[in-house]
Formats: sequence, structure tokens, C-alpha cells
Amino acid sequence: MNTLRHVHFVAIGGTGMGSLAGLLKARGLKITGSDRAVYPPMSTALAGWGIEVLEGFSAANVLTARPDLVVIGNAVRGDNPEALAAIDSGLPYRSFADALYELAIASKHCVTVAGTHGKTTTTSLCAYLLHATGREPSFLVGGIARDFESPFREGSGAHFVVEGDEYDTAFFDKTPKFLHYHPQTLIITSVEFDHADIYQDLAAVKTAFRQLVGTMPSGGTIIASWNHADVREVVSNSPCRVLRYGVEDSEARGADFFDFLARRIETDEEGTSFVLQSPHAADREVRLPLHGRFNVENAVAALAAAWALDVRVEESVAALTDFQGVKRRQEVRGCRRGVSVIDDFAHHPTAVRGSIEALRSRYPTGRLLAVFEPRSNTSRRKIFQQEYADALKGADVVLVQEVPDEPIYSATGEVSEFLSATELVGALAVHGCPASSFSSVEAIVTRLAEIAREGDTVLVMSNGAFGNIWDKLLDALGPAE
Repeated sequence: MNTLRHVHFVAIGGTGMGSLAGLLKARGLKITGSDRAVYPPMSTALAGWGIEVLEGFSAANVLTARPDLVVIGNAVRGDNPEALAAIDSGLPYRSFADALYELAIASKHCVTVAGTHGKTTTTSLCAYLLHATGREPSFLVGGIARDFESPFREGSGAHFVVEGDEYDTAFFDKTPKFLHYHPQTLIITSVEFDHADIYQDLAAVKTAFRQLVGTMPSGGTIIASWNHADVREVVSNSPCRVLRYGVEDSEARGADFFDFLARRIETDEEGTSFVLQSPHAADREVRLPLHGRFNVENAVAALAAAWALDVRVEESVAALTDFQGVKRRQEVRGCRRGVSVIDDFAHHPTAVRGSIEALRSRYPTGRLLAVFEPRSNTSRRKIFQQEYADALKGADVVLVQEVPDEPIYSATGEVSEFLSATELVGALAVHGCPASSFSSVEAIVTRLAEIAREGDTVLVMSNGAFGNIWDKLLDALGPAE
């Protein structure tokens, strides 16, 4: 690995793949890559780093100018001609997860952030707090951290903070990616059923998280979200110390139920304030420039992790007030005609509900118009049909992109039932929430331009490019203010 000069990435457009490519480019290596489609913010980032992306997959991409290493992303299928050419020709190759560990993490104290929700923001928070308090961390996160305007950083300090995904590693390695990072400090934010294309049910998801917990060294630390019963379950046989964090809830659990606890949460247009309970310290007033209960949980997790890494609570709390967040997480894309357009990555029902609640507190006046694109292999299935209705009913108006009639990848069996936008619209009507479904981005934009009025907030939720709906909507609403 120390003799690398040229690394090629197959499916470079993923947030992790692109970020590792950028990190290696910053080291002075020659980086090439290919993908079918790359969209912002990663397409913009790759271009800014001077990394050219070849369109489509071809054996010639790895055989014409043979790289020293080929990194194969987990979105690559087993019949990919480029990956097969690399393997069959004897080129050294790695999965993204193994390449990241061997090239960047192995010599550091690894802080892994895992969980169904909140990984990207919590990873960014941890990296930011360690940086702001002078620890010079390295990190790689599944998004563009606004404080660094980058999804990665190579610091001189002892820590590497990484987002640990439970999705499988590669077509030639079906273990979860997070097992490859060998954390010494581990955050688990939540455990819910997701990734139905590779996990049969919630029990299978929990098995993966138990495996992760079981790999922890005896001297390590797990920071576990104690509000969530399934998190408590998967860490129940932890081989190392467990720090319990959470947010005061309606069950009125005693303060001794948590090690780190957020109480007396209040919101305003600028963010959230709460009182932090922590070990061996007086309660502290905390100011967080983010909205939503889930972001309070993310912040408490990061504060707990920093404390476990010997950062004093008062240092972290003071630094937290300047955290700028992550692109595509409640990101304001623009304002036209007094209508704010917000971009959010939410796609699981729990995340959709949390984003709507957060935007309600951020914009307490005016209507909330929610736009949802079911795009992931899980959201396009019928699994969460009712859950999406329950999550979206908190909006004033809902516009849903219809699920395209095309096959859905699944390793757990053929997908025969798809999410029905028509049924979702009907279920929302029962809740008294006006809703409509649309077959195209253009139709959604046209409808929004007709109904949006001054003071409204449009929340667009998608984990993909969504046909660049944000810019199209802003153009349809009128000139910049």
C-alpha cells in the first residue's frame, strides 16, 4: 500500500467512494474513476478536486492504463465489466471499506458512528468537536461537512472519525461495512429495519449490530442511544464500557437511567437550547444551531464521545455553538417570492417524520409543503406504506413522486409489491392532509409554483438527485430576492 501511485475507483460517485478518492488525491496520488451518473454535491466536489469521472463502466478503464489498486464500491454488481476485468487480470483490488481502513484508519484511534439514522450529522459533529478543541482529527463522512466544506480531512491527531454503514461491503464480501473499521470508540444512534434489499427483517439488522458490538476491544467505549430499546438490546452483552445517552422523554425515566441526558429542550428560529446532564460535572446550558429532537440526540452523542476521548464537557459545549451542519440536511437551497426551499436527505419514515417536526420548529409560521421521492431500494417497496402516511401527515400539503415501474434490486427475494403513491395520497386524505402524486419532477414543480405563497416552506426529501428539483423550483418561483 505504501508504493501506490495510481488508484482507480469503480463507482466513484458514492459519497464514501468519492471522499476516499479526494483524500488520496490530496496525498498526491493519481486518481481515476468511473460511474454511470454522478450528481451534486459529490459531482461538484470531484470536479473541484480535479478528478475526472469516466461515464459508464468498461474493461478498458482499468486495462488501458493499469492502476496500482482498484477500489470497488458496494453499488457495483457482480456482472460489472470493469470490476470483473480488474479481478480477472490480476490487478490488486479492495472493497471501499477495506481500502479506507488500510489506507487511512489503521494507524489511528477509530471512532465509528453507526445506526439507522443520524450517522452523517453525528460523524460531522464528532469530527468538528475534536477539531474545534485542538485534537486535529482525520475524518470521512457521508456528506459535505459545512465546517470544512469537505467530506474528508487528514489531520495530524490520533483520531479518525468515520461513518459506519450497516450495508454490505461489496459483491465479493457480504459482511456489513462497519465491521471493517475496527473501532475503539463506537456510537450507535438507533437500530431500525432498513435496507430491505439485503436484510430480511429487524432481527437480521440487530444481528449485524451485535456482531459490531462483539468486535469491540475490552478497553473500548460504546456510546449508546438509551432512548431506543433495540439499541439497549444489541449492546446488552458489550465486552467494553457503555455510556448511555439520550433525551428526556415522556416515560419520565430517572436521571440515573442515562450518563448523558438532554433536558428542558427549547427551540426558536435560530436553533435549539437544552440542559446537559453529564458525569462528574454540573448541568450545563447548551446552544445547538440545529433543529429537531433527533439533532439534539446527535449532539449529545457527539458530546459524550468527545468526553470519552478526554475532551472536557465545557470545551465541547462552548465549541458546539458554531457548528454549521452538513449539506443536504435541512439545507436552505434558496428563497423566492417569500417561499423557502429546503433540501433534506430523509427517506426512511422515521427520518421523514423527524425532518417535518424539525422544520415545524424552525419555521413556526406559514405552511409546510412536503415533497417526497421514494428512491431507495427499501422506500420503493410496500414495506413502509402506512408508516409513510403517519410520517408525512405532519405537513400541511404533501406531493409524492410516483414509484417507477421497474425492477428493484433485492437479495432477500423478488419484490412483488411496490409503494403505492395513490394509496399514500388516500391515507393522507383520511388524516385531513391534502396530498397529490405526480409522475414527473416537472409536474411537481408546476404544481408547487401554483400553490406556494409567501411565508411557505417547501421541504424536499430525497436521497438522490431528484432531477435537480430544487433549482427548477426556484427558477419557477421567480428571480432571486
